[in-house]
Amino acid sequence: QVQLVESGGGLAQAGGSLTLSCADSGRTLAAYAVGWFRRTPGSDHEFVAVINQSGNETTYVDSTKGRFTISRDNAENTVTLQMNNLKPEDTATYFCAADPMYGSPWYGFGRYWGQGTQVTVSS
Repeated sequence: QVQLVESGGGLAQAGGSLTLSCADSGRTLAAYAVGWFRRTPGSDHEFVAVINQSGNETTYVDSTKGRFTISRDNAENTVTLQMNNLKPEDTATYFCAADPMYGSPWYGFGRYWGQGTQVTVSS
């Protein structure tokens, strides 16, 4: 039903910006809450942000509040993560994940996952 593809990663200077996109080729993304997670070598995924199906509820990890913005365009079956004022500690592979329940525990979130897009922030 859902096949997610992330894009928009790349290299940025500290203080710079990147915009990540999560697109569903199955065009059914509106039925799912979508979260962004990130992973670095030697660690499991870390929650970054999540948006509910309608787009009127969002949650962010404390370290990204005020810097990252998650949004969605259900007509285009896309979810965007706008990343501003990037810090070197934001360097990671970023994944988007879709889940039928916005309020599901973070450790259990994600019925569908993308392949990831690399974000590297230099100091």
